[in-house]
Amino acid sequence: MALLEHLDLPSAVLVGHSLGGNLAQELVRRHPQLVGGLVAIDCTWNTGPLSAIERFALRLAAPSLALIPARRLPRLMASASAVTPAAVEALEAAFARMPKARFLDVWRATTALVAPDPGYRTPVPLTLIRGERDRTGNIATAMPDWARAEGVAEHVIPNAGHVPSLDAPEAVSAVLLEAAR
Repeated sequence: MALLEHLDLPSAVLVGHSLGGNLAQELVRRHPQLVGGLVAIDCTWNTGPLSAIERFALRLAAPSLALIPARRLPRLMASASAVTPAAVEALEAAFARMPKARFLDVWRATTALVAPDPGYRTPVPLTLIRGERDRTGNIATAMPDWARAEGVAEHVIPNAGHVPSLDAPEAVSAVLLEAAR
């Protein structure tokens, strides 16, 4: 919020991926007057309904990840997040630079933003992008539900995982350019 106010950007369009998408949703919810649009890429729907199983899995995720040895976590997360070998390699290198404790903090921060409010609707133009092969969390089921609830299209990127901008950058760019029109 402070950055948007400092830059004095009228109606900035926020583009957020994963945790960034969850953060952007929260900013829109708290300060919609500062935002002209939201592009959410492979993030869960902060205000969407959660089943009992999803609530349980959300509570169990960080403790489960904490049990994985730090040396194995980067490869595991990269393989779960990307499809193409180049994207897996790039993500593994990125995850390897993040200490395990910091990664778990990021994970907990993401889950803390999930607060079901079934009546809430995004008050700005919304674009949803998801990799067809995203297997992280409930994104593959929540994002289609979110699109239906909001009455917008869900742009599913073929042959892409949780990080479609690495697996299929041209396809993601095409959706972003289309949304900008």
